[in-house]
Amino acid sequence: MPDRLSGFYARRGKRWLDLALAVPALVLLSPLLLAVAALVRLRLGAPVLFRQERVGRDERIFRLLKFRTMTDARDAAGRLLPDELRLTPLGLGLRRWSLDELPQLINVVRGEMSLIGPRPLLVRYLPRYTSRQRLRHRVRPGITGWAQAHGRNSLGWEDRFEHDVWYVRHLSLRVGLEVLRLTLLHGLRRAAVAPGGAGEVGEFWGTAGPPAGAAFAYPSEEVATADRGALP
Repeated sequence: MPDRLSGFYARRGKRWLDLALAVPALVLLSPLLLAVAALVRLRLGAPVLFRQERVGRDERIFRLLKFRTMTDARDAAGRLLPDELRLTPLGLGLRRWSLDELPQLINVVRGEMSLIGPRPLLVRYLPRYTSRQRLRHRVRPGITGWAQAHGRNSLGWEDRFEHDVWYVRHLSLRVGLEVLRLTLLHGLRRAAVAPGGAGEVGEFWGTAGPPAGAAFAYPSEEVATADRGALP
């Protein structure tokens, strides 16, 4: 199979398409962005945005942007409660309609993400990937991707990574348009989003498996004090 990452679409066309779609989308959706920001500020307080380090193309670290969906409730020992106990009704609604992801259009304009690509995952997962799974980092991560268009939250980690690798190896405008079509189709069908968000299948431990006594999943670390540099 030819190396599609050396072709014109991968080198230039995909980035041009991202900018051609993301910049107008930010302008057209600005009233919605402002309305969601106001709701989050009113219901959850400041900051409005949650920022977290994720892994991008060539395994560079960047800060992913999302609207906050959780409180920072903790137990008596000061530990964050599980995600499902901190997720608010507003946050669940934002996730169900993927409105919490809208600030990632800014990541796209910055060049840290693409509209379409493997979803960016946590930095702590980096040492746990196999060499095959690391192929997902040869392209910019996306707001939506081949895996999300073919199962979204119902897929386990291995299936997700196989979809990611398939996408990288078949990168093309045709595949990208198919991802957009399926994403819009699932959105219109109001595909259910589990309360745990992107990590609902639990912690990814890699082939070695979890160490003894490890938690099935960690809190998302989405807290009000996560980034005081976010919107007030």
